Amino acid sequence: MAERRMFAKTIVFSDEFLDMPPTSRCLYFTLGMVADDDGFINNPKSVMRQCGASMDDLKILITKKFVLIFDDGVVVIKHWRIHNFIRKDTYSETKYKDDKALLELDENKAYSMNIEPRQRPVNVPSTQVRLGKVSIGKINTKDIPADESSLSVKKNIKHRYGQYKHVMLTDIEHKKLLKDYANAEECITWFDEYIEMKGYKANSHYLAIRKWVAGAVEKEHEKRNHGYNCSSRKSAKIELPEYMKQQRTNGLPAESPATDKQIAELKAMQKQIKDKNNG
Repeated sequence: MAERRMFAKTIVFSDEFLDMPPTSRCLYFTLGMVADDDGFINNPKSVMRQCGASMDDLKILITKKFVLIFDDGVVVIKHWRIHNFIRKDTYSETKYKDDKALLELDENKAYSMNIEPRQRPVNVPSTQVRLGKVSIGKINTKDIPADESSLSVKKNIKHRYGQYKHVMLTDIEHKKLLKDYANAEECITWFDEYIEMKGYKANSHYLAIRKWVAGAVEKEHEKRNHGYNCSSRKSAKIELPEYMKQQRTNGLPAESPATDKQIAELKAMQKQIKDKNNG
């Protein structure tokens, strides 16, 4: 069996692939590394445990048709022939010839099923989750409890937001932000630009927006408004009392004794300055 494995950029850099959670993508790469020379894997559950993935991650791969699954629990990488070209002198045919016989190559060299999968045996309980009873290309919701159906899988899929597509949110998270924050889209844009500039990383962008991004955007607004008010405030122009003008004209010292009239004029001037500043 060949030792090297490759992955086509047209598949693993597609929007459909990158929209999946990181754990689903990690499971896909790990399955690709342990697959035989025809892209078959007979122990997907063991592989899931090795890379820290869950059953939901496998369901996502099946739903999005990145892997196909057979009645016996064996899975195959749908785009295996696109990823890998193995020389004849190193090629070893898969042991799962019966499953391979159910496949055909389409015009893009991707695997597809050429017959309908067999129905679930009568003696298998409908609530039992079995890898071998998942239909090709879709989740058989009859064999999966309601809380583990394909609807729950879709809820966990994160989508990219912002100009630079850095902010990752599920549909539910996005709706909650729009409901709880009037400037939710502005927060997402601000966070997207912040990640682009700083390279910030977080396990949950949703929690990051709620914990500190919304506050940071609010503080930035306050700074802008404060700066505008300070810069737009006009300087108060106060007319000097007559005795001060005479002191300047005649060269008298500023500390010359003031009369009662002069003190009254000073107080009036201070009040005028205070009123204009408050206005």
